Amino acid sequence: MKNLILRTLSGILLIAAVVAALLLGKYFFCALMIVIMVCMMVEFFRMTMGSEYRFSQYLSMFAAATLFILTFLYMGFNLPGRLVMLAFIPIFLIMANSLYVKDKTDFGKFAFIYTALLYIAVPMTLTNFAVFRFIGQYDGMLLLCFFAIIWASDVGAYVFGITLGQKYGKKLFPAVSPKKSWIGFWGGFVLAVAVAAGLHYGGLFNYPLHHCLIMAALMNIAGVYGDLIESQWKRHYAIKDSGSVIPGHGGIWDRFDSALMAIPAGVIYLVVLNIL
Repeated sequence: MKNLILRTLSGILLIAAVVAALLLGKYFFCALMIVIMVCMMVEFFRMTMGSEYRFSQYLSMFAAATLFILTFLYMGFNLPGRLVMLAFIPIFLIMANSLYVKDKTDFGKFAFIYTALLYIAVPMTLTNFAVFRFIGQYDGMLLLCFFAIIWASDVGAYVFGITLGQKYGKKLFPAVSPKKSWIGFWGGFVLAVAVAAGLHYGGLFNYPLHHCLIMAALMNIAGVYGDLIESQWKRHYAIKDSGSVIPGHGGIWDRFDSALMAIPAGVIYLVVLNIL
């Protein structure tokens, strides 16, 4: 019970911070996303690389921040799109730096540098396309709706999984995450779709209802895969949480693992149908 209370309070504070940043404006959005992105990369590197090749880890985080900021400037301030290619420069420096590393005993770990960029930096950068519907015009409501759907999915899966999933039905993916159940999955799915409908009728999710429901369904499925992907990483390295920065929840990566897959799913859906 104590852990549940702690988990609830810290979750409320985290949600409040995200909501406040998205509503306060584009600079707060930018700062929050970069902090979340860098924290996830730090946790990923700590798990996979430890203190090895530390300079290259820093270069990778710098490359990620550069990619995000240049995309932010392109979407928010009409920076010429071709300048976004400058984000490749720090990536090139990472590649070049690998040649000068003297101790190459665990050189294969350099692959984690590029994995972090593709797995964490690119999805986080795509959030820019959710908050800028037109060049220079910021609106954090769509991304906030995306987060609401993701949070609803997580809450539904947790509540139904704990109360019913551990006793009834089959496990969702026992080889990767033994506690996740199909009942939890469907609980999260239903709540995510219900929240999307509520946001639509509340005038916050400004797309036709069928698009809102389809996005919620796709984001729920993508988010579950995002959660399972992180669980697979942690299971391989035999750790329970990616960090301890959020009491009762673990690390930043633990809380935003679903978003790494769910938000791109929502953005891609809107882009493909040309309704973003």
